[in-house]
Amino acid sequence: MDIHVLQTLPYSNVNRDDLGSPKTLTFGGTNRTRISSQAWKRPTRKAVEEAIGEQAVRTRRLPQQVAGELTDNRGWPADLAELAAAQIIRSTDSKLALEQGDKTTASLLFLPDTAAPALADIAEDHREALHKALGTKAAAKALLPKDDIHAVLRSLNGSIALFGRMLAEIPGAGVDGAVQVAHAFTTHSTAVQADFFTAVDDAEQWATDAGSAHMNTAEYSSGVFYRYATLDVRELTDNLTDPDAHHADTVTARTLAAAFATAFITSLPQAKKTSTAPHTIPDLVHIAVRSDRPVSLAAAFEQPVPALAAGWAEGSREALDDYAQRIRRLLGGSGLIHSAYASIDDKPRDGLGNQVASYPELVDAALAAVWPPEGAGQ
Repeated sequence: MDIHVLQTLPYSNVNRDDLGSPKTLTFGGTNRTRISSQAWKRPTRKAVEEAIGEQAVRTRRLPQQVAGELTDNRGWPADLAELAAAQIIRSTDSKLALEQGDKTTASLLFLPDTAAPALADIAEDHREALHKALGTKAAAKALLPKDDIHAVLRSLNGSIALFGRMLAEIPGAGVDGAVQVAHAFTTHSTAVQADFFTAVDDAEQWATDAGSAHMNTAEYSSGVFYRYATLDVRELTDNLTDPDAHHADTVTARTLAAAFATAFITSLPQAKKTSTAPHTIPDLVHIAVRSDRPVSLAAAFEQPVPALAAGWAEGSREALDDYAQRIRRLLGGSGLIHSAYASIDDKPRDGLGNQVASYPELVDAALAAVWPPEGAGQ
């Protein structure tokens, strides 16, 4: 399921580089403003988790989470809880390493938010053995059941099934992400714009010095962005399928696909939001369902869209439509199951399929193409 988005952002800087400037790239021989895939994936993931009522946590502080669960919710003394938390990692018999006084892991972990309580349960079952080892040389040895801990570290929820997980230290814990997100970029050439600003010290109004208390320069950009993501429905279904089950969990897969498509369309990175409030929605969204492979339409903008009297948005919609028609002709319709779009205007876009009235209707139509309603076509 390919999702193509055209979105106009006003004067803003929703994704900064290491110097605080808007990120850029050179494409088609011209400079463009870029928004990294990571910057858009995080708000998308957070929106998905809110929609499905499940959260995943990316953290190096798992030992602190477990220790906090034991002390705050189960009444363990701090020293015993800290030993148990360190044992959660030491007992994995893996390459996971502890740092900062056994309070953090060397690697970032991506786990369901239920993982820390589940690991605390394991510690609870072996509290006596941990108590005996406290303050002795035995505390440096593995005291907890490795297989039980591995089972928790391998567990996943809807968010992890969608976005995947890299965890090479635990065998079988890696999850291939069903979602791929491209870096967004402007369909036209852009230039970074500087904003000189000052701040006044409110407590110094009585002073004779009328100067500023702080002066600096910030950098921003604006433009029409092409955004693209693809969801591998087969991969998502495989991630949700229990190896011992006799059928795939298509109900959950459909729920997650709907949540992801909706979140990707409506989400926005949050950098500099208090000073720019760039809360636009897409001008156009096109969704194609294919049976063969993903097809990005990014090359539609290798030649930058020229500025017209009406701006870049209309020209960007025209360029996307024209390129999609050319691609469809080259491929001969092979693999295309469904194609539709919703747009801020009512102009027909033959390359983008059927026009629908709204983004919710667009998502529903794509899902129906992937998972036809019972009785459809009979």
